[in-house]
Order: sequence, then C-alpha cells, then structure tokens
Amino acid sequence: MTDLVIVSGSPGSGKTTVARHVARRFDRSVHLHTDDFWHAIVRGAVPPYLPEADEQNQTVVGIIAAAAFGYAAGGYTTVVDGVVGPWMLPHYRRVAAQHPEVAVHYVVLRPDQATTLRRAQQRTGPDALVDPGPVLALWQQFEDLGELGGHALDTSDLSAETTADALCREVALGRLRLV
Repeated sequence: MTDLVIVSGSPGSGKTTVARHVARRFDRSVHLHTDDFWHAIVRGAVPPYLPEADEQNQTVVGIIAAAAFGYAAGGYTTVVDGVVGPWMLPHYRRVAAQHPEVAVHYVVLRPDQATTLRRAQQRTGPDALVDPGPVLALWQQFEDLGELGGHALDTSDLSAETTADALCREVALGRLRLV
C-alpha cells in the first residue's frame, strides 16, 4: 500500500513548507505543489480564488488528482499541497476508486486567523498571495470542516518541522485516512 497525503489549508497555513518536510522523510517520494498546475495555464487563467474560476479549478484539480494517483500507483509516497477544500475531494475520491492500492490521507493545516494572515503576508515572490481579502476568505472556508473536523491540525504554535512530525504520526496511525 502506498500513501497519498493531501496537505491542505488556506494561503499562509504552511502547506508547501510542511509538504516538503514530509516528502523528504521517504525513500521514494513526490511533492506535488499544486500552484504549479495553475501556473501551467498560459492564457485565459482566472485567479483561482474568484467565483468565476470554478470551471477552471474543477479542471485543474482533476488533473492534479490524476497525477497524484499516477505517482502513488508507481510506488511513490505522494504529498500534494494546495488549497484542497472538502468541496474538491470528489476528484480524489473518483480516482481513488481505481486505485485500491493507494491509501489517501487528508489534513487541513489550520493556524488561527492572525497567524495565517501574518504568515501569508511574509511570503515573497511575484505570485505570493498576500492580499488580506482572499487570504481571510479562504481561511474562513476551512473554519468549519463538518465531518472532516478531525482532519484539522492547529499549527498556530508549531514549526514546520514539528507540524511534519505530527502529520507523519497521524498518517502512520491512520487517523487522517479518507474512506
């Protein structure tokens, strides 16, 4: 059985840094940075946090899920990092039905609102989302996970390394597994 770990949360939650730490812990691993899939759109891209981006986002997440399961089916522990809310999990579940040899785990990194905004605004780079409006709107979308509430990890006071430790421990115990 190969693991596919989806590391989700709002911008500024630490997804990319934690995912890199987690992926480095395995002999055969892949880190899929989902932002790269949106950047592959050369013309006609819509910022993914806008409501009118839904069709684009559904397409891109379907492609990411297929790629993630492709790597996992090939024997690579696959760590996906991105804004993967519960509303996007049907893409992963659809592909998972074809890959019973892959165990799918889902975690939402959820630092408190102030920590999230501070971390987001400390990021640099031309594509860094630092605008408080979308950052806080996305944070609020992860506030109530309903039946997936047990998949949230408060990382407000945790370093990336400590978060990776906790995440790997939870995956090993099967507590973050999607069924």
